[in-house]
Amino acid sequence: MTFLAIHEADNNHVILKRSPNQEEYILPRVAMIEVEESVQVHCLTMDERWAQDVLRCRLCETPGPPMYCDICHIHLCKACVGEHLSDQSTEHKVVPFEQRGSTTNYPKCPKHSTKQCELHCEQCDIPICALCISGEHLGHKPVDIVKHIESKKELLQREMQELEKSIYPKYQQIASNIPVQKAALNENSQKLTSAIDKHGEALHREIDTRIHKLKSDLNEMDTKHLAVLNKQEDEITRTISEITQSIADLKKLVDSNDVSRVSAYKSRIAEFRRLPPKLTVSLPSFTPQKINKEQLYQQFGSLSASSIKTEEQVYTMDSPGAESSPPDRPLIDVYVPRIITEINTEYGDSNRLCSVSCLRDEELWTLGEDNKMRLYNLQGELVKSVQTKSGYTPYDIAVTRSGDLVYADGNDRTVNI
Repeated sequence: MTFLAIHEADNNHVILKRSPNQEEYILPRVAMIEVEESVQVHCLTMDERWAQDVLRCRLCETPGPPMYCDICHIHLCKACVGEHLSDQSTEHKVVPFEQRGSTTNYPKCPKHSTKQCELHCEQCDIPICALCISGEHLGHKPVDIVKHIESKKELLQREMQELEKSIYPKYQQIASNIPVQKAALNENSQKLTSAIDKHGEALHREIDTRIHKLKSDLNEMDTKHLAVLNKQEDEITRTISEITQSIADLKKLVDSNDVSRVSAYKSRIAEFRRLPPKLTVSLPSFTPQKINKEQLYQQFGSLSASSIKTEEQVYTMDSPGAESSPPDRPLIDVYVPRIITEINTEYGDSNRLCSVSCLRDEELWTLGEDNKMRLYNLQGELVKSVQTKSGYTPYDIAVTRSGDLVYADGNDRTVNI
């Protein structure tokens, strides 16, 4: 049985130290914890903790060290900070003890083991270190990984809100309509069964075989119809469960400082935007005929065939704040546009900017009063320019889903891709 000294870390954690090598553990605050090797840790009173031990510098054992390495997670006195920083086998971040835990948890570079990934390569979409820029990522565009994560968290936040406030309710609404369809199917089936039974009683045994055939046909149609509805219901239920799990995962990622987990997240928002098809059902009906024994089977009637029409539902994103905003509230109070960047172009008084169409998040096409259309990135760099075939100014521009530029030429009345 080994007892460890316990020190305050913060409101939720304690620091455990075990002699003689002064190994440290940071654990949640508990009354009793069993750790490896059957070691039991008992929380002590303030006086007992002080009597057991005090925090000491890892290198020189000086009590009450004021510094802390957020990378190595060890306590240091001011005199030993230089010695600790001289160890170039890994990165270090020494901060005052009160500021411990404030350092961003950068991932280690897989190419350079002593470096941390403090940058993000936009072309490769992976974390990189400073040495990677002069290597395989030479010429690529690196950005600060903290800014990248903040930007991605904003996207995650918007994705989570879209799932919660738009996609998830739509799935629920579609799912809620299936029981109504089932009820209509069941009601219609009961009505038809009753009509068939009533007509069958008038025909007695001479029409029993025909009655059985009609019921069999109806049950077969009901079975096929019900199978389609059950299948869609199961698929929607599964998708709703996946959306619920995605929302829970996104909430954790939004609040997480783990760069690796946030960077590794793969969005499924495009998959969830593809709403399930809408089923339009044409229910069968029964048409009775006047009984004529000589022409019994010709006059008995028949069931009309049921049909199921599959109609694609187009997903449209709800306007921000549209559901919760009062009807008289002005739009500017509901959603305030935010400027994320300013792009300097060559347009001016002599050639004014007339139209803009986004190619992707990082690039956009522009149209002025001349006969050229120009593609800029968010840094204001001209990527390329395209001149119209006619040599005249285009009427307008647009970008297709596949990324092709489209312009309308009013001079020759053509649309060009």
